[in-house]
Amino acid sequence: MAGSARAAAPGEVTRAGPLPSGGDAAYDVVVVGAGVVGTAIARALARHPLRIALVEAANDVGDGTSKANTAILHTGFDAVPGTLEARLVREGHRLLTAYARETGIPVEPLGALLVARDEQQRDALPGLAGKAGRNGHHGTRIIGADELTSREPHLGPGALAALDVPGESIACPWTTVLAYATQAVRSGVDLHLNCRVKEVRPGDPHHRLTTRRGTLRTRLLVNACGLYADAFDALVGREDFTVTPRRGQLLVFDKFARALVRHILLPVPGPLGKGVLVSPTVYGNVMLGPTAEDLDDKTATGTTAEGIAGLLEQGGRVLPALLDEEVTAVYAGLRAATGQEDYRIAAHHALRYVTVGGIRSTGLSASLAIAEHVLGLLTDCGLDPGPERPLAPVRMPNLGEAFPRPYRDAELIAREPDFGAVVCHCERVTRGEIRAALASTIPPGGLDGLRRRTRARGGRCQGNFCGAEVRALFEEAGPPTRKDGGDGR
Repeated sequence: MAGSARAAAPGEVTRAGPLPSGGDAAYDVVVVGAGVVGTAIARALARHPLRIALVEAANDVGDGTSKANTAILHTGFDAVPGTLEARLVREGHRLLTAYARETGIPVEPLGALLVARDEQQRDALPGLAGKAGRNGHHGTRIIGADELTSREPHLGPGALAALDVPGESIACPWTTVLAYATQAVRSGVDLHLNCRVKEVRPGDPHHRLTTRRGTLRTRLLVNACGLYADAFDALVGREDFTVTPRRGQLLVFDKFARALVRHILLPVPGPLGKGVLVSPTVYGNVMLGPTAEDLDDKTATGTTAEGIAGLLEQGGRVLPALLDEEVTAVYAGLRAATGQEDYRIAAHHALRYVTVGGIRSTGLSASLAIAEHVLGLLTDCGLDPGPERPLAPVRMPNLGEAFPRPYRDAELIAREPDFGAVVCHCERVTRGEIRAALASTIPPGGLDGLRRRTRARGGRCQGNFCGAEVRALFEEAGPPTRKDGGDGR
């Protein structure tokens, strides 16, 4: 199949109303699921003269697993050697590190330390270093107690040694999803939100997708539905795996805790799993978690007293002074476990259909490499992508504390005074940032989406001070519609 020739005019962003119909409304590829993986796939497809749609059940991008994770850009040092996940995380780390520099996604390469707290854990470090080497990560080394405590002076007693893993980084997952989606839309991809797919009728030349907003037709189809990848597979007659939602509860400590930790602190994995980590965030906080609880309910994103108590107990052993700091937020995310320590990515050639499932917690790190892999599978399924063309450039607003923020930019404030008017004092978010987000290519569908774009209402007071003004600005902007901006806004 040849890709339909069309100029790289911006695509449409829709949240309501009928979907495109008529004889020329069929898409070459529809990607279902606008998390970090689905948006990365849509962006990769946008490099070619194809008619692409990205379809999402929620009213915003990145509204599922992608919005509630540990926000770590992994090197893949501890993946199972030889797996697809190991290869794609390793390649994805390289790609996303470069992409972040290009687009302004906050990434800080702090490195990680796997801290051994008993003899058994210390004895496991050489094996973990060997595993890292088999995954192509040859920069690890074992350090003793003296170096460890000099590099992390606030560690709790009993730390014997650690595996030093350079290259592990912290990142902003919200900006990453939004960058992919923004670049995809500006490069011609249509984004249809509030568009849950209820039925799929496979056909030739077109599959028909029945949604709550109407019907879409497409020649090829990609399932990037995360927690619901198995349910979507069932719509096309596949039952290859079952997704078990694995809940991870996390605590976020106030910015005063940031001086307590310099690296991503990882436990040495044991028989019960990897355990919880202590890590800085790009927003200037410290994060503790996650738990790992297999559930039946794919909507169970609440936290529990038992889970929080367990995290505090473990965090107190790693970094005792952390318990003296304020907890400013608790949240939980669900990962898509499938009972296999690898991705569930497969092409079904007869159906012209690709499943991208079982991505679990490494989706952020591997996203760009997954997208390239899926593009190859679609080609195997009959897609002729046509020649490459440049993507529309994007430069995202910075949410990271290690990089310049608008409230400190005197030249910007002189040109646009709203960027000097702080609305959210906890996170130092200005009126200019909020208004820019509300007028962006993909404006937020609600206040939570606005928080993920600006950090407004995300600080110590959780919106008690700024909430009324933030809501007023949101309502002043009116219903979200697509407006093109010049720098990701």
